[in-house]
Amino acid sequence: MIVKKLRLQRGWSQDQLSQLSGLSVRTVQRIEGGQKPGLESLKSLAAVFEIDVSDLEGVPDMNSEIHITNEEKAVIEKVKAIKDFYAHLISYVLVITLLFAINLMSGSSYMWAWWPAMGWGIGIISHGLSAFEVLNLFGPEWEKKQIEKRLGRKL
Repeated sequence: MIVKKLRLQRGWSQDQLSQLSGLSVRTVQRIEGGQKPGLESLKSLAAVFEIDVSDLEGVPDMNSEIHITNEEKAVIEKVKAIKDFYAHLISYVLVITLLFAINLMSGSSYMWAWWPAMGWGIGIISHGLSAFEVLNLFGPEWEKKQIEKRLGRKL
């Protein structure tokens, strides 16, 4: 998590950090996911961030300046949700375009490609409403109520 926070503070993507450090994108993802990096990876990252290797090795305490707050975690999750929506939207556009091309090239007078476009389109709309918190039926408040209910606690 320290690496992720340092990367985000500088406004870098995982790909940019990978290029600057000489590590693979997958290695950066694993380190940010909590996997313990090797000494050579730590040295590369420390050089890029211009900090000591020991600063990357230790687990930050509550008073550390590189501790990720709950607010930062929430923002990171929100940005990830929006990124996932855009990836979903791009997939939708590419696949539906391909289906319409196949439908037109097949010479069929029936435009069957509208059916998957509409069905998947409903999912895209739902995903967008959720990612941008326009319609948040099952948001954090709902989750909290359900957890408390199942634990037998009153709110």
